[in-house]
Amino acid sequence: MDVLCFESPAQGGPGTPAARGSGDRLPPEPLVNAPWPVVVLTASIVVAYLIQSRFPIATVSQVFAFSPVSLAHGSPQGLVSSLFVHGSWAHALMNSGFILAFGAPVSRFFGPRFTGVVMFFLFYLACGILACLGFAALHWDQPASLIGASGAASGLMGAASRLIAGQGRVGPLFSRVVLSMGASWVAVNIVMAYAGGLLMPGAGDGPISWEAHLTGFLAGALLIPAFGRLSGRR
Repeated sequence: MDVLCFESPAQGGPGTPAARGSGDRLPPEPLVNAPWPVVVLTASIVVAYLIQSRFPIATVSQVFAFSPVSLAHGSPQGLVSSLFVHGSWAHALMNSGFILAFGAPVSRFFGPRFTGVVMFFLFYLACGILACLGFAALHWDQPASLIGASGAASGLMGAASRLIAGQGRVGPLFSRVVLSMGASWVAVNIVMAYAGGLLMPGAGDGPISWEAHLTGFLAGALLIPAFGRLSGRR
């Protein structure tokens, strides 16, 4: 996880004085070494759940959750609103951790310029929307509801796998890193499909949307080259 920095730069290395005065101090290392768009996105999920927790979950789900039935009847707003509501604090914090870990390399790839920041948020939303559509494809015209940012976070994971394979650039889709991370994510979701409450604290008896997770991962792995070009990255 490219999130925490525990070490300070070594003193006395090449090009640095062998000894420092007592008044010379190295600047402190940040605890969270993530680009600010990732921090903003993570904080927005926590703040959104803080507000949401003041209302009954049934009411929140009815208004903001994504439902294939609603989409079939011409109400697509849940495709976006469902990404910012969660079932519990554990659910919200777990997705925030995923975004913080896998969103950092993706945000650095897009860059700190205005275009790069916009593309990062659009990429996140695109992965989340496609994850919802993947869920709808297998539950079309059913009253099932979907909440949470897991699908979009999975998209960041898929994109990060290609960036890891390319050492900061977009690596091959069928590289060892992408295939191994994808296979691991499939295995985790198979377990969650049968025992979601064991791996997702606070989920209770509610089913885990493995369909959205796997669709999001695939969307992120496939879309990162196109969004990179749109942001000016070769």
